[in-house]
Amino acid sequence: MAKSAKKGLIGSEGVRWDLSDLYRGIDDPKITKDINTTLSKAKKFERKYRKKINSKKVSSRLLLSALKELESISESIGKLIAFAHLVFAADTSNPKHGAFLQSIQEKATEVRKHLLFFELEWVSLPDKIANQLIVSNRLSHYRHFLDRERRYKPHRLSESEEKILDEKANTGSRAFMRLFDEVINNIRFKVRLDGKTKELTETETLSLLYDLDRNKRKAAAKGLTKGLKENIHVLTFIFNTLVQEHSINDRLRLFDDPMASRHLDNEIDKNTVDALMGSCEANYDLVKRYYNIKKRLLGIKKFYDYDRYAPIFKDTKSINYVRGKEIILNAFAQFSTRMSKIAEKFFDRNWIDAETREGKRGGAFSHSTVPSVHPYVFTNYTGTLRDVMTLAHELGHGIHQYLSRQQGYFQCNTPLTTAETASVFGEILVFHELKESESNSLVRLSLLCSKLEDIFATVFRQVVMTRFEEKLHHARRKEGELTAERINGIWLETNKQMFGSSVELTEDYSWWWTYIPHFIHSPFYCYAYSFGELLVLSLYNKYLVEGNTFVTLYIDLLSSGGSVSPEELLSRVGVDITDPEFWEGGIDILREMVNEASVLAKVVNARN
Repeated sequence: MAKSAKKGLIGSEGVRWDLSDLYRGIDDPKITKDINTTLSKAKKFERKYRKKINSKKVSSRLLLSALKELESISESIGKLIAFAHLVFAADTSNPKHGAFLQSIQEKATEVRKHLLFFELEWVSLPDKIANQLIVSNRLSHYRHFLDRERRYKPHRLSESEEKILDEKANTGSRAFMRLFDEVINNIRFKVRLDGKTKELTETETLSLLYDLDRNKRKAAAKGLTKGLKENIHVLTFIFNTLVQEHSINDRLRLFDDPMASRHLDNEIDKNTVDALMGSCEANYDLVKRYYNIKKRLLGIKKFYDYDRYAPIFKDTKSINYVRGKEIILNAFAQFSTRMSKIAEKFFDRNWIDAETREGKRGGAFSHSTVPSVHPYVFTNYTGTLRDVMTLAHELGHGIHQYLSRQQGYFQCNTPLTTAETASVFGEILVFHELKESESNSLVRLSLLCSKLEDIFATVFRQVVMTRFEEKLHHARRKEGELTAERINGIWLETNKQMFGSSVELTEDYSWWWTYIPHFIHSPFYCYAYSFGELLVLSLYNKYLVEGNTFVTLYIDLLSSGGSVSPEELLSRVGVDITDPEFWEGGIDILREMVNEASVLAKVVNARN
């Protein structure tokens, strides 16, 4: 699998996932067969159950039968969509992959036309009848799913309107999302290195921002900005179009705030989100304090945005992919042998795509696919410590998704608020394993700084990005189509609130909102990262106190998937997310880490 023995290779070369557990390829005849079978089942489902769900005569037995059939059909189409997205992510430059994704999305829409009535009939059922069904023992497995769907009642349109919106999305939002991916992933950023101009992918360019050589970091920032600006017309148009579509959907569905639909999907109330974000914003001083410490460590008077992720000492070691695997599995095993064994499956069974290559999408993710198969992990591994952490993060997701498959297609996935729990926890386990086994003060400080920067990016920067989105959406609704320069202004304004005078934000930085995929694919996703990170800091502290008792509860939490609300799920491990003081507890742990960095920095400075 790995070619680590050859000089200059980092072990991830050739590490591609094997998607044959889904389909053998885009020409697999089973795809056409599954599409036809699923469509046929959907039509039969409609004939069998239409006008029987929204009826005073509906029984728990009939509803259970309908739910099982609906879940099976939904999983079949979900499998096709998952495969299409994974194929496209692996090579966005291949026109066949884009066309295949478009085709599957259109087929999925055709299937959903025959299923949509169920959801609308269920939410239209009188509360008295629906509540009696929800508490029925026969429907206990689907209780949370049924209850959750009812919450969308005020925001559902008529069946014909819902069908039109779903079909139009294939040439609307879904098309613009695909266009964004194709544009970003096929830009070749021209970066001037050692007197020569190199054409780099987004992943390669962003990785240079972590280089010890300041000239390389600066060159990467210039190259990144130039590549983005060359495509700014289409990128700005995509942003404006999707933000406006969000506004139209909010108006049609009676959401009074741009973030309201995301809160509903996340099963969280506005007050809890406000408490979370407010706690983060009230503690921006931690960010400023840390970067002032780092500024002194690096001996830089003018600390620019491209200096934020500079390593604090020269460490040219590359972490081979196989070594990265060992680090992660060992850290997971210290916590739970079951977790480690599940993670090992991803490596041994080729459920990971890790190599960097032309046309491959940047970033990283774990796709749950469907319960009858297994998750797949996607990353771009270049041999840095950050790549090890990213792989641990995505494997955390993968373990979560693997364990929660037992809940079935409708309830295996959690809302975004708890979706980041296992991923961030995986990172924390690896970080503490590395830090506690290191005796060298400089290396310990380097690990701590790297982790703090990751946490700042996950906690504070995600709040900044959420505020940016919030202001962007409000500005678009009030002012109409926004220029790139207007959006730049909003971006800089929100970022400066976090950095203050600790970091000089360059003109280049003002354009960097354009490459962030969450704004395109999942509006207002970002606060879930802040939620997950602060939650995990507190959960890890509970683990240190409670030991194996906590491990059992944690595995049960992951296995529950989305079968209960986040509030109820987390209450099982002693967490009250509605209490503002809970979020302050996570911030306190972070403050202790900054204090530790300050002490270690003094030790290192004294020795130098």
